[in-house]
Amino acid sequence: MTRNLPTVRVRAPPADDALPTEPAQLPAPLDAELPPLPTLESFCDDATLNKHVVPGAHGYAFAVAKGNRFRVIDLHGEQIVDFMAWVHDKPFTRLEKMSTAYTRYHLSGVQPAIGECLWTNADRPILRVTADTVKVHDMTFMSCFPDLYKKMGLRGHRSCAQNIFEAMEDFGMKDILEIAEPFNIFQNTPNYSLKRLGSSKPGDYIEFEALQDVVCAVSSCPYDIDGVNGGVITDVGIVIAEKK
Repeated sequence: MTRNLPTVRVRAPPADDALPTEPAQLPAPLDAELPPLPTLESFCDDATLNKHVVPGAHGYAFAVAKGNRFRVIDLHGEQIVDFMAWVHDKPFTRLEKMSTAYTRYHLSGVQPAIGECLWTNADRPILRVTADTVKVHDMTFMSCFPDLYKKMGLRGHRSCAQNIFEAMEDFGMKDILEIAEPFNIFQNTPNYSLKRLGSSKPGDYIEFEALQDVVCAVSSCPYDIDGVNGGVITDVGIVIAEKK
């Protein structure tokens, strides 16, 4: 039996003169609209410095207004600091937050250099690195969490996830699963190696400029296994320069 096959119409290719002659104009990236990078010396200029020492193995949360800068300081050396940030919308929903996945995309998988940004899960720059004495950080590992230590037989061991959750309760956080992806400051983990590879020295710091109103949280990482954090968990410092 012979079947009648359907007729297939083939669209003719466009004439050469119908093709665009100019490349498509892409919109300028959001971080291209940022003001000039502030100088290191201007951190203290016309500003009130608010200082806080975060005890070793504990956390701290703080608000920073858009345009202000702050520093996270390793006071004793080799201390990892888990860092998270949320856009401080009104009311504070904690929905838009710093995302290491979006940041890796924008930075082609590498950690931010001075002048580059951390990005949110809404694809907006939230913080800009304005100074960095270490330049070695991590955007691959999650925060250590309570069950991680329980599985090691270390019940009651403090964790970064718990530290940040406790600190963020003052900002309305209700569940530990609301925490964000951490930017692990001063953590040196090449090729996913988790061992003693401390890179920061006493007094080293990283400085950020808030590009939105933000709420930030830090944890002096309590992971004290295999020499990580130098084997001794120590205090870290936060200094916020609030413009007068």
